Amino acid sequence: MLRLASASITRAELLNAAGISYLQESVDFDEDSIVAPTPKNFVYQATLGKYKVNLEKFGCSDYPLLVADTVVTAHGKILRKAKDEDDARQILQMQSGSDVAIITCMIYKTPRLELIDISSTHYFFNVFDPESIEQYIQSGDWRGKAGACMVEGFCKPYIREVRGFESTAMGLCVEVLKPFL
Repeated sequence: MLRLASASITRAELLNAAGISYLQESVDFDEDSIVAPTPKNFVYQATLGKYKVNLEKFGCSDYPLLVADTVVTAHGKILRKAKDEDDARQILQMQSGSDVAIITCMIYKTPRLELIDISSTHYFFNVFDPESIEQYIQSGDWRGKAGACMVEGFCKPYIREVRGFESTAMGLCVEVLKPFL
């Protein structure tokens, strides 16, 4: 059993699919204050910030602590969670027909172990159909998703090539985590 310090439904689903039992509760961390030179640095700083506030609140003696954050990048830009429909539309247009990297950082802490992992998965997308983008925008499924990206949903039919683990792109590299449990 571990403590998943994340409100992400997708991360919880990944743990369920891997047969990993967990409690899900977390303390929020304000990512808006982060200034980072690269997407990799940003995701590390965001995860470290979340880790510090959740470790202070919960510790890791009762249950190991698991914290993660994900960032999407295309054309060298960090694509954050879309603020509204127009922002989501713009973000998706940047990904359409592009090479997109999804970077996930996780920290797993027990009283005797601290694992820090930064993994990335690269997707090469075909051009998104404009009508499909509008349907996706209207569905609201993009809300709360880094880069408004759902590789297991909207983006799936547009994937031309993948390099890396799908779990990384979904927010938690289970393949790296499992050997340490």
